[in-house]
Amino acid sequence: MPTDTARTAAALDAVRIAVAALIWIHGAARLWSGGVEPFGGWLDSQGFPFGVQQAWAVTIYELIAPLFIIARRFVTLACLGHIFILSAGLVLVHAPAGWFVVGLGRNGVEYSVLLITCLIAVAWAHWQWQMPGKA
Repeated sequence: MPTDTARTAAALDAVRIAVAALIWIHGAARLWSGGVEPFGGWLDSQGFPFGVQQAWAVTIYELIAPLFIIARRFVTLACLGHIFILSAGLVLVHAPAGWFVVGLGRNGVEYSVLLITCLIAVAWAHWQWQMPGKA
C-alpha cells in the first residue's frame, strides 16, 4: 500500500498532467482552427500593440510550456507564464460575463479560476524552496 506522501505525489501528478494537457489542447485548437490571426485582431481591437505577434506568442507558449510541465522541467516558471495568460483572459474576456461558464451563465470565470488554482498548486509544489542557512 502506498504511503500518504506517495498518494499525494500521484494526485498532484494527475493534476499537473491534466492541466498541462488542457492548456496544450487550447493552443493546438487555436492553431489548427486558424484562430491565431483573429485572436491577434481582437488583441489589436483592445488596444494591445502587435496583437498578431502577441497572439502567436501566447499560442506557441500554450504549445511548448505544457510539455515542460509534463516533463517536470521549469515547472514553476511554465506555470507562472500560464497563470499570467489565464489571468489576462479572465479579466479581459471572462469577468464581464460573470461567474458561470454554462448553466446559469455563459463564458464566465469559473473554468479560468479552476485552472489558475491548479497551476498555483503545481507551481508551489515544484518551487525550489531554500531554507535559511542551507546550501
